[in-house]
Amino acid sequence: MGTETEFIARLQSDSTRELAFKELVATYQERLYWHVRRIVLVHADADDVLQNTFIKIYRNIGKFNEQSKLYSWMYRIATNEALSFLKTETRMRKLKDEEQQSYLAGKLAADPYFDGDQAQLLLQQAIAGLPEKQRLVFNMKYYQQLKYKDMADILETSEGALKASYHLASKKIEEYIKGVNA
Repeated sequence: MGTETEFIARLQSDSTRELAFKELVATYQERLYWHVRRIVLVHADADDVLQNTFIKIYRNIGKFNEQSKLYSWMYRIATNEALSFLKTETRMRKLKDEEQQSYLAGKLAADPYFDGDQAQLLLQQAIAGLPEKQRLVFNMKYYQQLKYKDMADILETSEGALKASYHLASKKIEEYIKGVNA
């Protein structure tokens, strides 16, 4: 791929955009898929959101100004697309926030592509019950092992706020699992 600056130049050039974009998709598709999947929970929804994410990246790569890393910029787009998808689904189904969390947990259990065991399903249900920001931060830290600095770039917030959100999310998940197993 070369340096990030060279790669971005190839993505922004009319003569090399197509090939560079294929390279970008091949490099980041799986990571972005799992990031999105942990937000929307269901495989089919994650596929749709990921496709919209790559369309948005392709359409807007010319506006990318390198104030953040390319990776952070793409994660921000994927995050916003996934959250937008959930908001639209919540509106269409006329669900309240707490109802949406139960709805998501139910969809996960019914997803034929979910291949986790009962413990994994319990963890995912606990995560689905978290408020949006805590759910995002927990997934990014726990599953993707992103550094707080990188998460701060993606979510455009402070590292301190992210650390507090992760701590609260961990406590809520622990309480949920203890409550179910009590």
